[in-house]
Amino acid sequence: MGPFTGLSARSFGKLITTLRREGVDAPRPGRPWSLPLEDRVLLVAAYWRTNLTLRQLAPLFGVSKSAADRIIDHAGPLLALKQRQRFRKDSVLIVDGTLVPTRDHGIAQQSKNHRYSTNHQVVVDADTRLVVAVGRPVPGNRNDCKAWAESGAKAAVGRTTTIADGGYPGTGLLIPHRRPAGGELCDWKKEHNRSHKQVRARVEHVFARMKNWKILRDCRLKGDGVHHAMLGVARLHNLLQAA
Repeated sequence: MGPFTGLSARSFGKLITTLRREGVDAPRPGRPWSLPLEDRVLLVAAYWRTNLTLRQLAPLFGVSKSAADRIIDHAGPLLALKQRQRFRKDSVLIVDGTLVPTRDHGIAQQSKNHRYSTNHQVVVDADTRLVVAVGRPVPGNRNDCKAWAESGAKAAVGRTTTIADGGYPGTGLLIPHRRPAGGELCDWKKEHNRSHKQVRARVEHVFARMKNWKILRDCRLKGDGVHHAMLGVARLHNLLQAA
């Protein structure tokens, strides 16, 4: 399970226990699943990590292509990150957008990377570097200012202090000082920009770790699939950071 989830056996066991408490494995009408919960979660994680086609992935778990598809559709949303509802008064958050190449043209648009992509607004805690909120995907041609509000990330954060890069002017977020035309910034503003950049780099580190999951490099899922994948990868990233 290590190569697929990045989790130790103990952390993976805690995840399974948590899912059972949430009622994921409760009895339901109809045919029972051909795989136990542990293998279903591992199948979804393997799909997100490797981005293999279902024809390639299904034989590894001894199930049919259609069964693997049903497992991903059912278990993927259940692994989604439980986004934080409340924040401490002294919390400092960091937000940034990342593009995920997405083949479903119904939700994706051509973006600056010249591919059909979706824009995902990801909010992390500056102290713990854990993902606390992920906005719904918006077309990749939306700039971060619009995506911040349209994705729901702004509503999820509320009035909590949040810093961002220079791509969020007029949003009320803490962004770097802009150099005036034909002039230079004063020393204290330069120092503030330097410290701001050092802190904001933490969200870039989170993106680098999340993009190790190949589903976020070329997503073939349709509809809400890319959103569920992003939330699931965020939850697994948090578990790995907290381990």
